[in-house]
Amino acid sequence: MKEQQNDIAVLAANREKAIVKTSVIGIFTNLLLVGFKAFVGLVSRSIAVILDAVNNLSDALSSVVTIIGAKLGAKQPDKKHPLGYGRIEYLSSMIVAALVLYAGITSLVESVKKIITPEAAEYNTVTIVIISVAIVVKLLLGLYVKKQGKKVNSGALTASGSDALFDAILSSSVLASAVVYLIWGISLEAYVGVIIAGFIIKAGIEMMIETLNDIIGKREDAETTKELKELICAEENVLGAYDVTLFNYGPNKNYGSVHIELPDTMSVDDVDRITRKIQTDVYHKTGIILTGIGVYSFNTSNDAAAEMRNEIQKTVLSHDWALQMHGFYADTEKKTIRFDVVLSFDVDKKEAMETLYKEISARYPDYELLIVPDVDVAD
Repeated sequence: MKEQQNDIAVLAANREKAIVKTSVIGIFTNLLLVGFKAFVGLVSRSIAVILDAVNNLSDALSSVVTIIGAKLGAKQPDKKHPLGYGRIEYLSSMIVAALVLYAGITSLVESVKKIITPEAAEYNTVTIVIISVAIVVKLLLGLYVKKQGKKVNSGALTASGSDALFDAILSSSVLASAVVYLIWGISLEAYVGVIIAGFIIKAGIEMMIETLNDIIGKREDAETTKELKELICAEENVLGAYDVTLFNYGPNKNYGSVHIELPDTMSVDDVDRITRKIQTDVYHKTGIILTGIGVYSFNTSNDAAAEMRNEIQKTVLSHDWALQMHGFYADTEKKTIRFDVVLSFDVDKKEAMETLYKEISARYPDYELLIVPDVDVAD
């Protein structure tokens, strides 16, 4: 476990450096764009260009918030917060989303004002060139920031990169409106401003929803769960892996628990050796720290128990709300049966358990039953 903590500390330090470096590049680039676009917007009296500059300013502020979040989130665990401060990054992502949303609403208000009270813009060749260069710069910046965000698993960076790519597309609409004005004398910039504002608001809402899901806690994706189960089941003597539960304490800080099924002939020493090896292998291959591994005993030499297992499984899975049965063990001498059943969220747990107890007790009246309901937390 100490080795795992050391590895986590190194990864966290490298990740923080990458986030700060990328964010500083984003701040510097966006501030340059703000200066150029604000100048062009004021000279040409273009509300669309000015709003584009405001959008770039919000991006620069977002990068500042991202740096603060990364710095605070990388703080080492202490007595009060033993699992670290990683979730602070989700709060910084929420602030970034709020800034984007505010910029979008402000842009919408200003654009609507210009539609109601139009003011002719004055574009020229220099304006076109500056806007074109800004589009290329923003496109390259967006691709770079998004790539770095995915590389270090930073939601704030990935969101900033996506926002920059949106900016490049929206700036293209500003360029198009300027070209239309120069060629045909038709002013579309206020309407383009409304379109820009709409996209900004949409991006802000989506970012906020995604961050809220991370804060509340969401179902782990099926690929991660599948990979974890396959890795565990590849271990010799492991007959199954169930009840995978993952706890996220910030990007790249995942803890988890799982139940594994082992033959009932194994000693405690064998179980200890296997569970420790699983913890090590899972961490080095997935970065997930398994803080708990429960064990189910599997009947290996009792034909009567095997037959009971098959019959009970048929009964349980005959209900569409019973998604899985596992952890089955029958003691034919002490007359006990125990197993877990994964229940759908669509069924009332109390009614489902009463049904199962009634049906299985009717089939095996001499046996004492213990049925544990599991929550469908993983695919």
